Amino acid sequence: QVQLVESGGGLVQPGGSLRLSCAASGSIERIYGMGWYRQAPGKQRELVSTRTNRGTTNYADSVKGRFTISRDNAKNTVSLQMNSLKPEDTAVYYCNAYTLAIVPVNYWGQGTQVTVSS
Repeated sequence: QVQLVESGGGLVQPGGSLRLSCAASGSIERIYGMGWYRQAPGKQRELVSTRTNRGTTNYADSVKGRFTISRDNAKNTVSLQMNSLKPEDTAVYYCNAYTLAIVPVNYWGQGTQVTVSS
């Protein structure tokens, strides 16, 4: 099993910045990729960004150029720097870790609220 603990999040004004962090523990040798998803009220959970152990990154079109994902493989952490935040970025953000397999196993954090409002 893999445990994920998120930190960061909160309330920020439009145009502001926030940084989310996530630390993994447990069977970390199983992890191939880590990243972030988000879920806004009444909407499905959606991918925000992921980064594999090999450094391959993936971003949702809606956050490209504003969000940056980073990983510290030695510390088993993943972070998301969010700049130029918009009200539509408001959501619960979930840390995700997944294995390299034909059918990947996904692990999830408890979620952290990000609210962008004036």
